Order: sequence, then C-alpha cells, then structure tokens
Amino acid sequence: MDFPTAFDPSTCVRKGLCPVTKIRGEGPELLESHSLYYEQHGRGTDYKVVFIMGLNSSSFSWAPQVQHFGHSTEHSILVFDNRGVGNSGYPRGPYTTAGMAQDAITLLDFIGWTAKRELHIVGISLGGMIAQELASRIPDRIASMVLAVTTPGGRIWNNFPPWNGICALTRLLFTPDVTKKVPTVMNMLFPASWLDSKAEDDPAGRTNRQVQTEAYLRRVAITTPQQFVGHISQMAAGLTHHCALDRLKFISHSIPKIVILTGDEDNLVLPQHSFELKDAMPEAELIRWAETGHGIHVQRAKEFNRLLERTFREGRERSLLSQSTTTLESQTGVFII
Repeated sequence: MDFPTAFDPSTCVRKGLCPVTKIRGEGPELLESHSLYYEQHGRGTDYKVVFIMGLNSSSFSWAPQVQHFGHSTEHSILVFDNRGVGNSGYPRGPYTTAGMAQDAITLLDFIGWTAKRELHIVGISLGGMIAQELASRIPDRIASMVLAVTTPGGRIWNNFPPWNGICALTRLLFTPDVTKKVPTVMNMLFPASWLDSKAEDDPAGRTNRQVQTEAYLRRVAITTPQQFVGHISQMAAGLTHHCALDRLKFISHSIPKIVILTGDEDNLVLPQHSFELKDAMPEAELIRWAETGHGIHVQRAKEFNRLLERTFREGRERSLLSQSTTTLESQTGVFII
C-alpha cells in the first residue's frame, strides 16, 4: 500500500513498510505480526540521522526537521512510525521501550545503515526512552545522540506525567472527535503565551495556535487513525521504562557526543528528569530552554535544528578523532590508558 506523505515528496528517497516480525522470524503471522512504516529523506552522505518520535505521535510530527534536513546536501534522514501508531502495525500490547528499540534496530538493518559510528540519533519524549534502549544495544554504530524532553524512568509512579498532563492524556483517550482533541493537544504541548503570540515568518500574520492547529489537522487527515490498543500499549511502554544507572553510565562512556535537552514548562515530562539523566551521564551536555514546552522541536524549531547540526558535527569529529587515535596506537604499538 502506498501511503501518502506529509512531507515534500521531492526529498523522499524511499518509503514503505519494514516487515519487522517476518525479518526476526517471531511468532505466527497473526496479531503478533507487525511492520514499521518509514520514510528516508535527503541524499547527503556526511550524516545519517534517525528521528524517533514520542508518545502516540506519528513520524509526520517531525515536519520542521524533515523540511530542514531533507533539503540538506549533507544529511540523509530516517523517520518512522513506532509500533502502535500511524501507518505501522499493532502487535499485542503492552509494549516496552526495549521492544520498540529492537524494532528500530531491525529497521536500520533493513535499510542498510549498519556501519560503525554512522548514526546520529534524535529521540523526543518516549522516543528518547527508546533511544536509550537503542544506545545500550548498538553503541558502536552511534556517533551522537540527542535526548529531548525525556526521562531515564524508574518506578511506575515516578514515570507519571504532572497532573495536568495526566488529565490531558485521559481526555484525549476518550475523545473520538479529532477536532475536539485540538485544544487539549495544543495546551498539552505548548505554553499558552507562545500559542497566542504571532507565528514567526508567517505571511498571513496568524498566531502559533492557528498555525499548529492547521498543521495537526493536516497530519491527522492523511494518517491511519490510531487504535485504542496502540494508545494504551505505548503509554505502558513509557510508564514501565527504566534505564538503570549502570546502563546510562555505559551509554555516556560509549557515545562520542550526547546532548540532553529540556524546556521549563513541560506538561508531560518533568524537566527534573533531564537533570537525572545528566547526573548519570557526566559526559553529556545538558541544555534547558526557558519558556519552552514539551513540543520543543516545533516551538523552537530553528534553535532545535541548529543544535542538531552542532551535535552531529561534534559527534562526527569526535568519532573520527577516536578512530584516528586508535589507528595510530595500533600502528605504533603505544596505547594510552
């Protein structure tokens, strides 16, 4: 089936379904069977970037990043729908971040992105939790990683959003009318002050609320409606996520460049969790942006994209330096400890 794309088709290199279950040879081809919908944009060879989206959101939510990096001559980017949302399949739940990370690895192998230190991972919210699991499994393939508005997890009650986030998610779960979901989605993701201000670079002079409402409805109109099982199962993955201290330290030592990014007005993931990540990952860089909500990649799109460019560049430089040092040491027989 040829699904419509929300992005510029001129930048699309390939898209389709990765038969995850069939590749892994797991279970009968019944309810357990699922595929991941993916799109690859851009033809650059310097940076291969993997964007991992958050809770109950499709890959089409990466619009500002696909628009920016898809037209770049240096970047090739991969976006995909996690299991249980968008055009991907719906295996039996509940899901785990570990299982969703294994889906991503299967997809990366499927498209041939398997070389050492060639990947730049960007995970937001639940996607950041999946990125942690991904990094603990294939650290040698990753040059840089951005963990945005996310958490290391822990006990279930520590993983719950703030009260207003819980209320918003509950309303969305039991609101079938898409148009009635919009106010809840907007207020959950963005600060009210930003929503009511004029949108930057909008010739019509609309507010950010108007621009984002139209974008949301446009995405939803061309995306397969999410099933209840996907909604609940992805929430279960977020609530049960836990990347323990020893694994975080391992990731911190293993990935050349890591950035932890948060805002200060997040209704879904408390900013303090980013500081917890930093405490466990001393080599990582921690950044907090003021007056910024959970939808950080949209609200601060230009700054977010510039940060990604810097992170990718530094990750690549550190990877190349490390490889050069290792080569020199092996040639001279002198090893630095």
